[in-house]
Amino acid sequence: MDSTTAIAIASIVTAGMTIGIGCLAPALGEGKSVATALTSLAQQPDASATITRTLFVGLAMIESLAIYCFVVSMILIFANPFWKYIIAHAVAGK
Repeated sequence: MDSTTAIAIASIVTAGMTIGIGCLAPALGEGKSVATALTSLAQQPDASATITRTLFVGLAMIESLAIYCFVVSMILIFANPFWKYIIAHAVAGK
């Protein structure tokens, strides 16, 4: 196995782990947030506007983490700087 193949495998595995963990953690966080918000709404229906607004801000912040992990995994697959470096040196070396 040459270095180009090793970098490609490392990039793909890292991208897969990034998107896997990056989607699992926000999904768990969003589920816990919604469950807690519904419990709070059931206990205090008068505070529904405040609870709902806070829930949506929190969900947006949690969702941004998942989007960030998606962007990082896409960069690892399609715009990996190590990949470009190896390709440039492989072409120059021949």
